[in-house]
Amino acid sequence: MTSQRTLNRLFTLHSWAGIVTGLLLFIVCFSGAVVVFKNEIDLWANPSLAQLPRSKKPASLDAVMAHLQTRYPGATVETIALPDAVNPSYFAFVRERGAPANTRTKVALRSDTGTVVGPVDSQLGQYLRMLHVFLFFGPRWIVGFLGAAMLVLIATGIVIHRKILAELFTQRWGRSFRVVMSDLHKSAGIWGLGFHILIAATGAWMGLAPLFEQGYRYVTTSSAAATTAKPARKVGSDAAEPVPMQSLDTMYATAQQAVPGLEARYVSLRQWGTSTAVAGFTGNLSGHLASTARVDVNATNGVPKKVHDPRTAGFWSLVNGLMEPLHFGDFGGLALKWLYFILGMTPAFLSISGTLIWLDARQQRRREAEAAQGASGGGIATVG
Repeated sequence: MTSQRTLNRLFTLHSWAGIVTGLLLFIVCFSGAVVVFKNEIDLWANPSLAQLPRSKKPASLDAVMAHLQTRYPGATVETIALPDAVNPSYFAFVRERGAPANTRTKVALRSDTGTVVGPVDSQLGQYLRMLHVFLFFGPRWIVGFLGAAMLVLIATGIVIHRKILAELFTQRWGRSFRVVMSDLHKSAGIWGLGFHILIAATGAWMGLAPLFEQGYRYVTTSSAAATTAKPARKVGSDAAEPVPMQSLDTMYATAQQAVPGLEARYVSLRQWGTSTAVAGFTGNLSGHLASTARVDVNATNGVPKKVHDPRTAGFWSLVNGLMEPLHFGDFGGLALKWLYFILGMTPAFLSISGTLIWLDARQQRRREAEAAQGASGGGIATVG
C-alpha cells in the first residue's frame, strides 16, 4: 500500500511534469494525431494531384529520372518517392542550379508515364510532420524527451488514481468545473492508457535511442580511429568529368535480391554522376511490419555497398524497425488511421485539461488564502 506521503509526492511530480511540458506536449500530440493523414492532407492541399491517373504498373525509375533531367537540366535530383496506396504520383526532390544549398523543389510526376507535372504548391502534410517530429527547430531528442516525460505522467497517474476501474465510468457533470474536468481527465487517461503507453514509448525510443547510440559509439571508438585522416578529395579534370551511372531499375532489382520482399518508398541519390555515387533504396518489407529496410548500391557498378534487413540484423534492429509504423499507424489502412487520430487527440486533451485543473486549483487556494486572511483581519478589528 502506497503511503499518503508518497502519493502526495507523486501528485506533485505529476502536476509539475504536466505543467512544464504541457504546451509542447499539446503541440506534439495534436500534430501527431493529424499527421497520420499526412499523405491525404498533401493531396487535399493539392487537388490537381488527386486527379492524376493511378497506374497499376508505374513508369520505370529510369524514365522518371530522364524526364527530370530533361525538365531541370543541370539540377541535382536528390530523392525520388514512389507511388503508394495513397499517392498516385511519383515525387522528386530537386536542388536546382544556383539555388541555396538548403532549398529543394518538390516535383510531381505522372505515375503512368513518368512525365513531369510540375512543382508541388503546398507541402502542408510535410510541415505538420516536421512540427511533430522536430518542433520545426529540432533536434529530435527534444520530442524524445517529451515521450519520456509522457511515460512519467502515465506512471504517476496510474499510481495516483489507484481505483482505475471505479473511475472508468465516473463523470460528475453537475459538480464544479474542476471536478468535471478532473473526471474527464481521468476517463480520457484510463480509456486511452494502452495507446498512450505505445505512443510515448515509441516516441521516446525514436527520439532518444539515436542519442544513446551516438554516445555509445563515441565512447567505444578509439581515439586513433577517430583521428584517422580522411582521404583527400580528388580534384582536377577527372573529378569534373561525369561518370556513367547504372540503371536505377536494375539497381532496384539488385536491392530486392539483396533484401527479399523490399518495397521501396524512397530512392535517395548521393553524389550522382561521380565515381562515388550511391543509390539508396529504403522502404517496407512485404508481409512484415518493419519499415527500415535499406540497400545502398554503388551506382557506378551496380554492386550493393550496404544492406540492412531488420529481420536478420538482430533483435534491437528489428525493434527499431517496428517503432515508426507503430508510432504513426501507417500499416493498416484508413480505418487504423482514424483510430490513431481519435486516440491521438486524447493526450492533447490531457495536456489541456491537466493545465486547467492545476490553474483552477491554484486559484481556489488563492481565494481560500484571501478569505482566511480577511477573516483573520476582521477578527483582529473586532477585538480591537
